[in-house]
Amino acid sequence: MTSTAPNSLDDQQLAARAWFESLRDRICAAFEAIEREAGSDAAFDYLSWWRESDGQPSGPIEQGGGGGGVRGVMKGKVFEKVGVNVSTVGGAFSPEFARTIHGAGEEQPGFFATGISLVAHMANPHVPAVHMNTRMLVTTKRWFGGGADLNPPIVYEEDTADFHDTLRRACDAHDESYYPRFSKWADDYFYIPHRQVHRGVGGIFYDHLEGPFEESFAFTQAVGEAFLEAFPRIVRRRMGLPWTAEQEAQLLEWRGRYVEFNLVHDRGTLFGLKTGGNIDAILMSLPPRVTWS
Repeated sequence: MTSTAPNSLDDQQLAARAWFESLRDRICAAFEAIEREAGSDAAFDYLSWWRESDGQPSGPIEQGGGGGGVRGVMKGKVFEKVGVNVSTVGGAFSPEFARTIHGAGEEQPGFFATGISLVAHMANPHVPAVHMNTRMLVTTKRWFGGGADLNPPIVYEEDTADFHDTLRRACDAHDESYYPRFSKWADDYFYIPHRQVHRGVGGIFYDHLEGPFEESFAFTQAVGEAFLEAFPRIVRRRMGLPWTAEQEAQLLEWRGRYVEFNLVHDRGTLFGLKTGGNIDAILMSLPPRVTWS
């Protein structure tokens, strides 16, 4: 479906934005509940931001501005640092960048984007870090993309199987070809060529899902629900395990690989920087502590 006015919100765009915001609220509540169980009173700190235009905040997209979002960050006992960002932005790509975006081009560089992005870095090296992102973009085309991947410094096969099985069920409920395709896509995408290693144990990654809106939106919702089902369960399974100084050193060095991928290869980081996003929200994926040997 073609959008004739990327800076105006139609019913489908409003529905997608509302879903991403509701998913954020439920994820943050679930993570805060885990902190309570660990005896911590940590909570998310939220900061609203507007996309800048010519150095000035542009305001809400529904008022003709370039949009913005809400960045949420929590630093606690279990979650050393977790960021959850929801944004809804629109405007025009630069001609050079437009050539790299599906359905955009120099003649029609306008876009609309709404989505949620989450990265959690855990204090306990037995608990895996995680990334989840789902989004809807509109250029001359309309599509969904996203996924989730698990990034453990210490790999537990039980956790890997749990994460993948939950995502597989979500995929199979919509199309049995999705999981084999999207899990391979994640393996190919979340790879660090200069290290010749994967950054974690995978998950799923998909993009340019252009089917009927209701079907593509329902699948994207299923991915969010699968993440919310699987990850808190894995955290609770590992968060009480003791760790050694050597295991913490392993955690900090592993985080360096995550930093390298996100700053060198991640398309979401580039998209945020190229479209005037909030720098703190874009770089919330970076861990609070990291070492390189």
